[in-house]
Amino acid sequence: MAPELRHVRYLLAVAEHGSFTRAAEELRVSQPTLSQQVKQLERAVGVQLLDRSGRSVRLTDAGAAYLPYARRALQDLAAAERAVLDVADLSRGALRLGMTPTFTAYLLGPLAAELHARHPRITLDVRELAQDRLEPALLADELDLGIAFHGPRLPGIGALDLFTETLGLVVGPAHPLAGRTEPLPVRELAAHPLALLSGDFATRGHIDAHLARHRVEPRVAVQANTISALTEIVRRTGLATVLPDALTRDDTRLHPVPLAPALPARTATLLRREGGYESAAARAFTAIAHDWAAAMATAAAADLGVTSAG
Repeated sequence: MAPELRHVRYLLAVAEHGSFTRAAEELRVSQPTLSQQVKQLERAVGVQLLDRSGRSVRLTDAGAAYLPYARRALQDLAAAERAVLDVADLSRGALRLGMTPTFTAYLLGPLAAELHARHPRITLDVRELAQDRLEPALLADELDLGIAFHGPRLPGIGALDLFTETLGLVVGPAHPLAGRTEPLPVRELAAHPLALLSGDFATRGHIDAHLARHRVEPRVAVQANTISALTEIVRRTGLATVLPDALTRDDTRLHPVPLAPALPARTATLLRREGGYESAAARAFTAIAHDWAAAMATAAAADLGVTSAG
């Protein structure tokens, strides 16, 4: 008997959980059924794939060798199914998009709106992930595209630069720095209590590195794990924060304050799995992202021209 897809899925579930019981619960089958199906797979390939002798179930050496090929086969099959369902005219389809939290705060809204306006039958599934989790999700075929910051990439990940993001000091209307146009020396930040993203964010690491280079020890009064929490805190308190400039352009309750020297800019990139199937929906979203980035670059250049002329 040749192995069937359900056999492979069952093996992957047991290997992931290290337990027939937990794997059966996830798959919603009985434990005896699951055990029987895995034994059928072992008979089909002619070798024992799981070691059942211990308290937890582990892969044998043969199972460890077999597993990557089995997982890749399932990924390729899932891509084939999406390719069959994909329609080039975008009358239907789906896109799985991953974004780091900073980008969901200001980039997701306009990109999702434009995608829906151009292609209303495309279903968008968005996942907010830390940068170090986004690329593994792409490689595991859990995402079609991702948006993160430029930097070293895992093998198998392709990247297209989109735009340059700048960060700056931001205060609310009650802050004494509100309305200041003269650059604030970065060393003077030590005198202003801050609300910042928590330490597991790439943005926080970027901020901390800049302050450390200039020997500034910030007074961090609040740490939060969402951009929305930071903006709400800054609007209502005398705390300052550091946010992407894009967040302050259309919010009259957030006041940017220039720093000297300014925080280094970062490049936003669109990520995909190299060699993976690229759906029509993914191609359409890529075009939308590039159009948005080009429009923002034009607007920023116009703003700079007005500032210089003034």
